[in-house]
Amino acid sequence: MSDSTTDRTAERTADPVVLDVWCELQCPDCHAALEDLRALRARYGDRLEVRLRHFPLERHKHAYAAAQAAEEALEQGKGWPYAEAVLARTEELASRGEPLLLEVAAELGLDAEEFDTALIDGRHLLIVDADEAEGKAIGVTGTPTYVIGGERLDGGKSQEGLRERIEEIADRLLAQD
Repeated sequence: MSDSTTDRTAERTADPVVLDVWCELQCPDCHAALEDLRALRARYGDRLEVRLRHFPLERHKHAYAAAQAAEEALEQGKGWPYAEAVLARTEELASRGEPLLLEVAAELGLDAEEFDTALIDGRHLLIVDADEAEGKAIGVTGTPTYVIGGERLDGGKSQEGLRERIEEIADRLLAQD
């Protein structure tokens, strides 16, 4: 007699560790953090869920629109590729604004007209506002800020050592499963 419950349990994988990244798509520090985020995703694969959380800073006039556009990209199935493409062009976003957001969408094969409509009708405002409010509630003051395993790591001043610290926490959490 086979114990099918045991078989199914063994096939199930553990829930991934969640890394929330409070980010702003016009932020040069977030641009600098891209390499670390790519390295983390490459190292952990589906064992680490990297979630983009929005924290548009007032000093960057296109950050709020970029956050909404990133949510539209997520809805169309390319959230991180879109966020990375915009972050790679932070200086250009500063000078060109929304036309760049639509251009990046088209370059990634997304429905740019739907992006334009989403920016006009504000369908993603509540998500952006909720992320920002949650960030403020947990003490986020700048970007990027990471939260993993209940620990907040501020990267706005320096990325130095942050990836290693995130890896230490992720390894510890993954070992507990």
